[in-house]
Amino acid sequence: MERRAVSSIIFDFDNTLVDTAGAGRIAIQKVCELLKSMHVPESHIKDICDHFLRKLLHESFDPSEGKTIDDVRIHHWYEALQETQGTDPDPALASSCYYTWKNTRLQVLTLTPEVRSLLEELQKNYKLLLITNGDTQTQWEKIEAVGCKGLFSLVVVGGDHPEEKPARSIFTHCFESAGVQPQDCVMVGDSLSTDIQGGIDAGVRATVWINSDRKSLPQGSVTPDYTLPSVLNLNDILLELR
Repeated sequence: MERRAVSSIIFDFDNTLVDTAGAGRIAIQKVCELLKSMHVPESHIKDICDHFLRKLLHESFDPSEGKTIDDVRIHHWYEALQETQGTDPDPALASSCYYTWKNTRLQVLTLTPEVRSLLEELQKNYKLLLITNGDTQTQWEKIEAVGCKGLFSLVVVGGDHPEEKPARSIFTHCFESAGVQPQDCVMVGDSLSTDIQGGIDAGVRATVWINSDRKSLPQGSVTPDYTLPSVLNLNDILLELR
C-alpha cells in the first residue's frame, strides 16, 4: 500500500528554531558586566555565573509549592553569590542578576529572517506544530518574545500538561488537537532524549535531529532517521518524504 504523504511537521523550539543557548551566553555576559559595576571581585564573577548555570541545568520546579519560576531562579542567583563569596549577599543583587539575565535573554532571542521565511513557506503546504518542554511561564514568555505563535496551527508547552517530551501522552494530545495521525508527521528537534525518542515512541513518520554542533551520535543513544546541521536544510528531507 502506498504510504501517505507527510502533512504535518512538529518542531521543538529551543536550539531548534531559536538559538536559546546563544541568547543565554549574551545574557550571562550582561550579568558579568552588572557584577563588575557593583564592584564584585573579578575573580568571583565567572564562578558566580557558573554556579547559577549549574543550578539552572539541574533545576526542579513544582508550581504547586507556591513559588513562581522567577522566585526559584532569583534564589539560584542568591545561592550562587553566597557560595562563591562565602557571605550572605544582598537579596536585591540576586534579583538584579536574575532580571538582567532574564530580560537580556528575552530581548536577544529571535527567529532569524531565514528561519522565519522557511516556516512561512512550509506553512503553505504543511500543518506546523510546536511542542516545547519547560515550565509554562518561561516558555510562553519566550514564544511571545519571538512572536512566532501565528506560524503554528498548534503550540503545546510541556508545563501546561501532566507529562513532557518524550512522554507519548503529550504527542497524543498534539495529534488529537491538530487532527493529524502520527504517520502524517515529521518530528524535528535538537534533543535525542526528548525530541527524537519521543517522536519514535509516538510513531511519527520520520525524526530529524538538528545537530548544530556536528557532534558524534552518542554510543547507545536513540538513532534519528535524519541528521541536519540546521533546520534550514529541512526541505532536502521533505522532498524525500513526499
